[in-house]
Amino acid sequence: MKKNNKIITVIMLSCLLIAGVCPVSGKKVQAEELSLYARSALLMDASNGRVLYEENGYQVMPMASTTKIMTCILALEYMEQHPGAEKEKVTVSGYAARMPKVHLGMEKGEEYYLEDLLYSLMLKSHNDTAVAIAEHIDGDVETFAERMNRKAKELGCRNTHFITPNGLDAEENGRVHSATAYDMARIASYAIKNERFKKIIGTSQYAFSELTSGRTYQIYNTNRFLTMMEGAIGVKTGFTADAGYCFVGALEREGRQYVSVVLASGWPPNKNWKWADTKVLMEYGLANYQMKDIARDFEHEPVAVRDGVQSNVPVETVEKKEGELKLLLSANDKVSVKNTLQKELAAPVKKGTVVGYECYFVNDELMKKYEIKATESVELRTYFYCLRQIFMLYF
Repeated sequence: MKKNNKIITVIMLSCLLIAGVCPVSGKKVQAEELSLYARSALLMDASNGRVLYEENGYQVMPMASTTKIMTCILALEYMEQHPGAEKEKVTVSGYAARMPKVHLGMEKGEEYYLEDLLYSLMLKSHNDTAVAIAEHIDGDVETFAERMNRKAKELGCRNTHFITPNGLDAEENGRVHSATAYDMARIASYAIKNERFKKIIGTSQYAFSELTSGRTYQIYNTNRFLTMMEGAIGVKTGFTADAGYCFVGALEREGRQYVSVVLASGWPPNKNWKWADTKVLMEYGLANYQMKDIARDFEHEPVAVRDGVQSNVPVETVEKKEGELKLLLSANDKVSVKNTLQKELAAPVKKGTVVGYECYFVNDELMKKYEIKATESVELRTYFYCLRQIFMLYF
C-alpha cells in the first residue's frame, strides 16, 4: 500500500510539472523520492549538519534506544573532565536493577567500572546499564535527563525531550520521550567526532567483570550495518512498542561522512527494514553527492574613509581556514557567494573594524559567513593633526 501511494504521488507531481504548476508544500523538495519503510528518515552531511535528504525528518517521534548515543557521549565527556573516571566504580541501585529487557542482569549493590558499562550500553543496548551510568554521574535519572536536554540544546536540537537515559517509552508533564530524525542526526554527527565513541561502537566483542563477585561477561556487537557497507561505523539501534524499529547509522568513505536516521521503520516481525532503509539512504548519498570546496579567493577593494588622514582603508576576509568549506554537493546544488561591504566609513577607523561579510550559500541556504575587516587604522583628520603635519614638514 505504501509503494502504491508513492506511485500515485509521483504521477500527480508529474502532471503538475507538465502543466507548469509548482506544488506547494511545507516539506523540503527532494531531487527524488526514495522507497523507504520508515515513517521518518533523514540523511545528513556529518561534517557540517547539512540535510541531504529527508522524509518527515522534522516530525517529533519516540526514538527508543538511539537515546543511548547521548548517554554515551555525556559519559565520555564526564570521563574527559575527570581524569581516571573510566575506572570509577559504579554501584548498582535497586532502581537500575529493575529495568526491563534488554538488560545486563545487574543486581542491587553490584559494582562495575564505568568504562566497561559503556560497551554494555552501546553494543547490547542494556537498559539497566544506562540507568546505572546516569545515577553514577548525576545521582538520579531526572538530573541526568536535565544534562541530556541541555546538551541537546547546545547541539542545536529544538525538538528533543529526554526523560530516560535508555530510551524506554516515558511521559512526564504532558510530554513524551521523543526527538526528530534531524535532531538525532545532529547528536550522532557530534558523537562520531569523539574517537573513543567511535572505538566503542566499532568494537566487535568485549569482555568485562563484575567487581565484587568476579562474574565475567562476554558481549558481542549485533549492529549488522557494520558489515553491510564499506566504511560503516555504527551507530545505534532502537526499539520500543511506541517507537518501532529505529536506527542511527554513520558511514565514512573517500573523505565523505554521512549520518542517517530512520524512525518507526516497521514493527515486529519486520526488524530488518531498518537495515534496508539505511542502505538506501547511504547509497543515495554516495551516488549523488561528492565533496567539493566552495571557497573562493577575493581581493576586496579598499573602503573609502570620510574625514580620515587617508582617503581609504585596505580590507580583507579574516578567519577563513583552508578546507573548512568542503561540502557534499550534488549536481543540482547551486552555490553562490555574496560580499557585502560598507561604501564609506567615518574616521577614525580602528584596525580590525568589521566593514562587511563574505557569505556562502547553497541553494539559498547560508553555509558560512566570514567577517571582512579593516587591516589598518585610519586617524581622524583634525585641525591639530594638520598643524602637526605642517610643523613636521617645515620645521
